[in-house]
Amino acid sequence: QVQLVESGGGLVEPGGSLTLSCAASGRNFKIGAMGWYRQVPGKQRELVATITNNGRTNVVDSLKGRFTISGDNAKNTAYLRMSSLKPEDTAVYYCNIIGTAAWGQGTQVTVSS
Repeated sequence: QVQLVESGGGLVEPGGSLTLSCAASGRNFKIGAMGWYRQVPGKQRELVATITNNGRTNVVDSLKGRFTISGDNAKNTAYLRMSSLKPEDTAVYYCNIIGTAAWGQGTQVTVSS
């Protein structure tokens, strides 16, 4: 069983930055790739970025240049660096071990002045 815990969310002004963390823990699990997603009320959860265990990254086109994903294999942790934040980035951000049902509880990001 693996647990994912996101952290780092909060309230930030437009143009500001935040870094989210997603830490995986448990027994007998293997991470091939992790992903960050976000969801706003009434809408489907959408993919933000992915990273494989050999460091290959991908950020959805609409967020490239502002969002960066990175990871630390030794810590089983993925990070999402978000900069030049906009009000439309407001959402609950979740992480997932891709290909599994392992999801974190989410962390709220609110971009507002």
